[in-house]
Amino acid sequence: MKISVMIATSLDGFIARENGSVDWLMAMDDPNPEEDAFTDFMATVDCMVMGRKTMEVVAGFLPDYGWAYEGKRVIVLSKTLSEIPKALSDKAELYSGSLPSLVKMLQEENYQRLYIDGGQTIQSFIKSGLVTDLHITRVPILLGEGVPLFGETGRDIPLKHIQTKALSNGMVDSIYQVIS
Repeated sequence: MKISVMIATSLDGFIARENGSVDWLMAMDDPNPEEDAFTDFMATVDCMVMGRKTMEVVAGFLPDYGWAYEGKRVIVLSKTLSEIPKALSDKAELYSGSLPSLVKMLQEENYQRLYIDGGQTIQSFIKSGLVTDLHITRVPILLGEGVPLFGETGRDIPLKHIQTKALSNGMVDSIYQVIS
């Protein structure tokens, strides 16, 4: 099973402002339809795993942007929530167990590709050695501070560059395979 990260970062490696805002990302011009890596990527995903904070951000997008994960199983990792917020109750489910147990369960249920999203969630999957590939979109902005994509990993994690593509809106998409 592929366990993939797809996320946008500022050029200096932040995924959100200190307060969690991604206003800088929402202000970017949309890429041309033929450059829409997210739609192409989502067509290959059958299950998404995100953290609680990411779920809260995504829930805030519902009125303006709708649910980007329609038709996908969405699992929210949380040790503090007892239920999914009402607006997402029919769209996502909670999980509070270990990541290896979650991956094993999803493999047994024949999921082929997991999409991992959210800073702490991505870092936890990476530290656990579970990520197979990274799809990172660098946005042409320097935030100077914020929530970093990568925290301490405790070890070197070698990557193989697969592809990089410059988009017409100034973003740069890169794909890396994690070498295990």
